[in-house]
Amino acid sequence: MASYVTVPIPVATLQSVIESIFQATGCDAKEAHRVAEHLIGANLAGHDSHGVGRVPRYVEWLQQGFVLAGQSVETITDGGAFVLLDGKFGLGQSVARQAAAIGIERALANGSCIVGLRSAGHVGRIGEYAEQAIEQGILSIHFVNVGGSVLVAPFGGVERRFSTAPCCIGVPLDGEPVVLDFATSRVAEGKVLVASNGGKPLPGDALIEADGTLSGDPHTLYGDYEQIGPRNAAGGTGAIRAFGDHKGSGLAMICELLGGVLTGSGACGPITERGRICNGMLSIYLSPKHFGDEAAFRAAGRAYVDWVRSAQPADPALPVLAPGDPERALRAERTANGVPLSPDTWEGIRRCAQSLGVAVP
Repeated sequence: MASYVTVPIPVATLQSVIESIFQATGCDAKEAHRVAEHLIGANLAGHDSHGVGRVPRYVEWLQQGFVLAGQSVETITDGGAFVLLDGKFGLGQSVARQAAAIGIERALANGSCIVGLRSAGHVGRIGEYAEQAIEQGILSIHFVNVGGSVLVAPFGGVERRFSTAPCCIGVPLDGEPVVLDFATSRVAEGKVLVASNGGKPLPGDALIEADGTLSGDPHTLYGDYEQIGPRNAAGGTGAIRAFGDHKGSGLAMICELLGGVLTGSGACGPITERGRICNGMLSIYLSPKHFGDEAAFRAAGRAYVDWVRSAQPADPALPVLAPGDPERALRAERTANGVPLSPDTWEGIRRCAQSLGVAVP
């Protein structure tokens, strides 16, 4: 794989700069802190696709009115054990966290809750909402779609029909919880964005051209673009591939049906007259203590995960890992040593900040 260059940016520097950027675009201090913390948290966990490289895009959406600051979820339907919420196109890191808090509270009280969230801004790394539930001892399952963001070709096709449609499951266990968080596409769109900014290259088969040729070139998705500046996924003639052939393609369809259609947020498709994309998310929250012996669940789950990890590795240098293990290791390393960003990504953030009158170290 080709090498690429990164520069480590201290977490405190990123937090200060990005908070200031979002305050300059109309967020109050609390929301600006929340969005910055979420984006940096994604980088710390190794999910650079959902990290600070998205800041210029978020600012553009805020300036265009596609995403709105200062929004609170609105209850559309409340059945006690289930609730449907409208995010009113608020910043996803705000409205999705509010939706998760409602689901967690009700699961703690009643054992379970199903929460539908529609019309939310980009909600970012879904694993954070699973971790939010885990902090309260709650297991959660999340199906997400991105209405208006047509990026992924179904298995056997070359035309775009899905969003990247992430799926996430978080299981609270003693010591180290299990957090499975992945896009149903071969790579998240944010990984294409990172690669286009001089970051980690894509696998050579991550994308597919209109003629069926496999590709790892971001131009397949974005078309022509300047080295530093915005990316437009409508500019390319190719698509991202679904992961796992027919299995990932099928799961992507389920995410569209549950996260998009069922919530009323809308399945992936051409951008409507709203002129904006939005996330829909269907979340299921479960309280282990309501299912019986919570201590026994945690102990048995911990023992099983550890037994899986104990399997003899195919490569002695690469131990068997459980979901969440890589994120924990990277979080510790990057918190200590800084978040590695490509020079182009950092320059894009600097230019964005300077355009808003925000000083950058």
